[in-house]
Amino acid sequence: MGALDGRVALITGGARGQGRAHALALAAEGADIVLADAPAAMADLTYPLGTEDDLRETAKLVDELGRRCMPLTVDVRDAAAVNAAVKQTVADLGSLDIVVANAGVVSTGPLDEVSDAIWQQLVDTNLTGAFHTLRAAIPVMRQQKFGRIVVTSSMGGRMGIPDLAAYNATKWGVIGLAKSVALEVAKEGITVNVVCPTTTQTPMVQPTGADDIPDELVRRMMRANPIPQPWLQPEDVSRGVLYLVTDPGVITGSVLEIGLGGSARIH
Repeated sequence: MGALDGRVALITGGARGQGRAHALALAAEGADIVLADAPAAMADLTYPLGTEDDLRETAKLVDELGRRCMPLTVDVRDAAAVNAAVKQTVADLGSLDIVVANAGVVSTGPLDEVSDAIWQQLVDTNLTGAFHTLRAAIPVMRQQKFGRIVVTSSMGGRMGIPDLAAYNATKWGVIGLAKSVALEVAKEGITVNVVCPTTTQTPMVQPTGADDIPDELVRRMMRANPIPQPWLQPEDVSRGVLYLVTDPGVITGSVLEIGLGGSARIH
């Protein structure tokens, strides 16, 4: 028996990278999975976004673990699409017990070079997307009197990092969102927590799949980590997510740093 037998989990940004790893980790513990990804195109990103093909591949991997998987094309910037995904989850799978609000994008550069379009993409995806996801899920969980929500922030949400000011602003924002919502629903069987990964080897930071470290910004972030390891693997983050969603209900409003010791230098 798995720790999540009978549970249904919705994962945004679930097509690949951390989202895929989370889907497989939760499925291995018995959860049925809804994958939401494949957003509309965005301007001036240096890496490709998750696609419907990526969604189908992740769904296949979940199926191979013997769990049901429902891949949905959802752009978290679109409130109506997120609401529809939650409704379809409950209609087709019977409940919504776990939400991993994982969808996010990154753009780098000095703040005075960040365009209005890039700023809006970051805010709309990373912060407003999490807001849309939690707002849609909480009424279902409130009715069930049970829910486990994990929001993906970043170690960039715990410290300042040059050339990531716009991105970091959104990641600090989701921590405030999650902590406040955790207090709103704490008496209703719902927990809301945050994971803060450091640089993780996914297509977001290594889009070509090459073995080399992609750019000076990532090198700089790696040098800030006391643990002599270049970066996390997605599965490292998934262990933290699994810890939070299998908690009996005593951990909420917390921030779990999966940061290779990075914040030990600043707190």
